Amino acid sequence: MPEIQPNPGARVAGAADEQTTAAAVRQMFNSIAPRYDVLNHVLSANIDRLWWGRTARRFRTVLARPDAAILDICCGTGDMTMALLKRRPKPTAAAPVRPIIAADFAREMLARGARKFARPSLNGGAIPVEADALHLPLRDGSLDLITTAFGFRNLANYRAGLEEFHRCLAPGGQLGILDFSEPDGLLGKAYGFYFHHILPSIGRLICGADGPYNYLPNSVSKFPPPPQMLALMESVGFRNVRWTPYTFGIAGLYSGNRD
Repeated sequence: MPEIQPNPGARVAGAADEQTTAAAVRQMFNSIAPRYDVLNHVLSANIDRLWWGRTARRFRTVLARPDAAILDICCGTGDMTMALLKRRPKPTAAAPVRPIIAADFAREMLARGARKFARPSLNGGAIPVEADALHLPLRDGSLDLITTAFGFRNLANYRAGLEEFHRCLAPGGQLGILDFSEPDGLLGKAYGFYFHHILPSIGRLICGADGPYNYLPNSVSKFPPPPQMLALMESVGFRNVRWTPYTFGIAGLYSGNRD
C-alpha cells in the first residue's frame, strides 16, 4: 500500500490555515456562481455531463431503493444531484421516495441548485441544505450513499472530510468521490498545457476574474494521486476502495464502502 503523504487539504494563495482556506474557497465559489454552469460546460466541452451520468449509474442499486438516504455534498449548482435524481424511482402513494439531501457551504452556488431542484416531476426531489462537508448536521450512521463531484478536492482537510463521511454512513453504506486527475504520458502533457495555460485564460474572459481558474489547475496538481487517495480512504476505514478513470484519466471516481 502506498505511503500516505502529508497533504492535509486544499490551500489557497495567501491562506495560512484551514479556516482561512475554507473562507477563501467559499468566497471564491460564491463569486463565480452566476457563470459557473456556463464555464463548466464550455471548459469541459460538455464531457462533465457524461461523468455525472456515469457516476450515478455506478450507484444505481442504492438509488433504486425508495427509502435510501442519500447526500450529495459540495453539490454546487446541483448537476450531480440532478443526475442522481434521474435514477431514483417514480414516487407513488404507496411508495414515496425519500428526497436527496443536496448540501454546499457556498450559499450562492446552492441557491442556483435549489432552482433546479424546484422543477416539477423530479423523482423524490432534493432538499437544499447549507452545510460544511467537514461538519455535517447529520446523525451517525444515517446515510446509505454519499456522493461529491469536483468538490472534495477543495476541502481544507481531506482526512477530516473522509472521517466525517465515514461517520455519517451506515455500515455497508457507499461513498463516491468524482474529481479531476492528471493523466500520464503525452495526453497528460497536452492536458497539462490546456489546464495550466488555456483554461485560466478562458475562465478569466468569461467570469472576469483571474483567481478562480488559476486556483483550479493548482488544486488538481496538489490533490493526492489515486494510489495515495485510496490509501487514505482505507486508513479512515473504507473498504473495497477503487479508482475508476474517466476519459483517459482526466477525471475519475473514487468509491468505497463503510466497514
